[in-house]
Amino acid sequence: MFGYRVPAPDEAMLISGGRRGLGGAPFRVVTGHGKFVLPVFRKVRFLTLSMCEAEVTETCVTKQGISLHVRAVIAFKVGNDHESIINAGQRFLSDQEQMSVLTGRIFAGHLRAIIGSMTVEEIVTERQKLAAEVLDTSKTEMAKIGLIVDSLQIQSIDDGDTGYIDAMSAPHKAAIQRQAQIAQAQATQAAVEAEQEAARKQAEYARQTAIVKAEYSAEVDRAQAQAAQAGPLAQAHAQQEVLEAQTELAQRQAELRQKQLVAEVVKPAEAEAERVRILAAAEAQRMKIQAEAAASYDRVALDRMLIDQLPQIVKEAAGGLSGANVNVLNGADGLGEIAAGLVSQGLTILDSVRQGLGQDKDGQGGQGTRGDVNGLLQLRSGRDRKPDDGPVDMD
Repeated sequence: MFGYRVPAPDEAMLISGGRRGLGGAPFRVVTGHGKFVLPVFRKVRFLTLSMCEAEVTETCVTKQGISLHVRAVIAFKVGNDHESIINAGQRFLSDQEQMSVLTGRIFAGHLRAIIGSMTVEEIVTERQKLAAEVLDTSKTEMAKIGLIVDSLQIQSIDDGDTGYIDAMSAPHKAAIQRQAQIAQAQATQAAVEAEQEAARKQAEYARQTAIVKAEYSAEVDRAQAQAAQAGPLAQAHAQQEVLEAQTELAQRQAELRQKQLVAEVVKPAEAEAERVRILAAAEAQRMKIQAEAAASYDRVALDRMLIDQLPQIVKEAAGGLSGANVNVLNGADGLGEIAAGLVSQGLTILDSVRQGLGQDKDGQGGQGTRGDVNGLLQLRSGRDRKPDDGPVDMD
C-alpha cells in the first residue's frame, strides 16, 4: 500500500522527520511491524540487525617479551533494544561496513593488552581464558556503540622464527613420541604375538587336520582291506566247508566200502579158510583111521566101508553149510565153532562105530552102530534143507 513500510525480520526501520523518537533520538525505531510513512515529509532508513563478522590479525608481545602472531575472529551484531539500535544507527547508519572495521580495531587493542599480561605457556594452553578476558574488557566499549559480541575465537598463535613454541612443546613432543614409540613397540609386539598365536593355531589346526585325515585314511584303508579280504575269506570258508563235507563223505564212503569188503571178501574168505581147515582136519583123521584099520586085520568089511565113507560124510556136511540158513552170531568165531562141532560129532560117530564093531565081535549085535550111521545120514541131509526151513541148531 502506498506510504506503508514494513522492515525485514533482521532489520530495524528508522523514520526521521516529524516528532522525535524515544529519549530525544532524532528518529523513531520500528521493528517487527509496519507503519504508515508520509512521503516527502518523512524519511525511512533500515539498519541491519543480522550477525556480522570481524577478523583480527595482530602481532602481540607477551609478558616474556616474545612476539606472537595472533589471529582471531569476532562474531557481533547490533543489539535488539532501542538504545543499542539508536547508538548504532547514529554511528553506522550511513556506512554500516564500518561496524566490522571498528570492531576489529577495538578487539585488536584489547587483544594486545591481554596478551601482554600473559606468558606464552598461558596463551597456548589457556586460549579460552584469553578470549574470555578480551570479551570482558571490550564489552563496555562495544555497548557504547550499540554492538554486542556473540563469540570470540582465537584461530592461531604463531611465534614466527623464534621457535619458542616448538621448544616449549619439545618435551611434550618427545614424551608423545616416546609414548608413540612405546605404543608402536607394544603394538608391534602384540602384532607379532598375534601372528605367532595365529601361526600356532594354524599349525595346531593343520596338525589336527593331518591327524584326522590320517585316521580317516587308515579307516578307509582298513575298510578297503576288509572289503578286499571279504571275498577271498568267504571263498576260503566256502572251500573249507566243501572240503570238510567232502572229507566227511569220503570217510563215510570208506566206512561203507570197508563194510562192503568185510561182507564181500573177509567173511567169505574166513568161511573158506574154516572150510579148508575142517577138510584138512577130517583128512588127517581119515588117514589116522586108515592107519589103525591097516594095523587091525580082524575088522570086518563094514568097518572098512564106514571109514571110507566118513570123510565124504564130513565133506558133505561142511559143504552143506554154504546152502544152509545158518545165523552166525559172532562172525569167524561162530563159523569155527560150527566146524569144530561137525568134526567132534564125526569123531563121536567114529568112536561109536568102533565100539559097535567091538560088540559085534563079542556077539552083542550092531544096534549102536546103525544108530550112529543113521545120525550121520541125518547130518548129511542138512545140506538139502531150504533157506526157509530156519537155522540149524548145532547145540
